[in-house]
Formats: sequence, structure tokens, C-alpha cells
Amino acid sequence: MKSPMVHVHDVTVAYHRKPVLWNVDLVLDDPRLIGVLGPNGAGKSTLLKAILGLVPIASGTVEIGGKPLAKQRRLIGYVPQRESVDWEFPVTVLDVVLMGTYGRLGWFRRPGSKERAIAIQSLERVGLVDLAHQQIGQLSGGQQQRTFLARALAQDAALYFMDEPMAGVDAATERVIFGLLRELRAQGKMVVVVHHDLRTVPSYFDDVILLHRRLIAHGPVASTFTRENLRKCYGGNLAALEMAAEIVAASAPTK
Repeated sequence: MKSPMVHVHDVTVAYHRKPVLWNVDLVLDDPRLIGVLGPNGAGKSTLLKAILGLVPIASGTVEIGGKPLAKQRRLIGYVPQRESVDWEFPVTVLDVVLMGTYGRLGWFRRPGSKERAIAIQSLERVGLVDLAHQQIGQLSGGQQQRTFLARALAQDAALYFMDEPMAGVDAATERVIFGLLRELRAQGKMVVVVHHDLRTVPSYFDDVILLHRRLIAHGPVASTFTRENLRKCYGGNLAALEMAAEIVAASAPTK
């Protein structure tokens, strides 16, 4: 039997002995756009980092395609939060995107003309080829996000994790990003996105993961993005619940 693309089993993560994720079980498979939703401090970014091996797991296991992460890293592309990147580091846009080709080169080869062509093509896909030689710190927030998306595209991964790629970008950049994510899904890729804007969930995602330190619900948007599940996830956040109720009502099929 084919192993799922991602299997998170009973994962708990703690910072300074304080648990931030409790006993999370998830099975993710098939080409899907999956949104990870929850209030601030719910553990959304921590979940991605736990799957990627970027934070230690107190208990539980993570498998990618039925194998430990260490054996499957080449399958994975990652777009971190923009705030976590040192944008003053002296590299160009093209340098950053070329980093996405390193995994296929191994330790002793340097990027050549083939890798450069892949990087340029990735920049064309995000509309930044004219800024290839610009220093990354000179870009706008939206351009910085597009640069890291281009790096992920250059990896040609099977599975992508993106931590709030829409944070701080304008509407045009958001449309570009989600257009590319739909292209990745059409190519048979899985894309997991930490997202904060409840209003766009029904139009952007196939599935949702609702998280509040524990897994609240996971499944298709139509059956999982419900008022009851959102109430469990967001608790007493009345503004979020009122917005969610409007969204769910607006996205419900008409008879």
C-alpha cells in the first residue's frame, strides 16, 4: 500500500517545557492546496517547523512518503515567514533562487548554466526576472516573498510548505502567488500554507487544518470550514467568529 505524502503521528512540541503543540495526528496525501488556520499562538508555524525538522519534537514521529525526513529532504520546498529572513545579507535575487538548485547538486558541485537557466525561468514565473541582480534588501515586501517563492519553484519539489506567504503583500502579488500555487497543484504537487485571512479560504484551498495547539479539525473546506469548527478553533474571538460566520454563509451552496 502506498504511504501517504505526510504522516504526523502523535507529535508534541514544547518550548522551555511549555507545550505549544499537543498530540497532533495528521495524514496528508494527493495533490492538494491545504490551508493551516488558527488564532495567533495556535502553533501553526511550529507545526510546519516540526514537520520540517526545524524544531525538536518532544514526542511523536513524522514521515514523508513513508520514510524519515532525513531521507526525503529533496522532496520538500519551504518558504519561511518574511520576518525570519536576514534581508541585509549581501546576496542578489538570483543568488537566492539558485539556492533552490543546491539539493540536486550535492556537496561538491557548484551551480552551472543549467541551474542558472532554471533559476531565471523561476524568476520569470513570479515576474521578477528584471530584478535578478538586485540586492534582496532593496526589494519591497511583495518582491521578497516572490523571490522565496521562486527559490521554492527552482527546487522542483513534490511537497511545499509556505509560512504566511501572503503576509504584507499587495493584492496583485497575492493573486500571482495563488495562481502559481494552483499551477503546482495541477502538476501533482501538494502545497501546505499557513494562512490568516479567513475571507479567502473557500476560494483558495481544497482542504483546511484547524489548529489551536491541538488539532481541531482537518478535511475538505466544504465539510470542515464550518461555524462549529471555527468556534472550537477561535474560541471567544468574537470578531473572527462573526467574520467566519459570514464567510461560511456566503460560500454555502445555494439550493
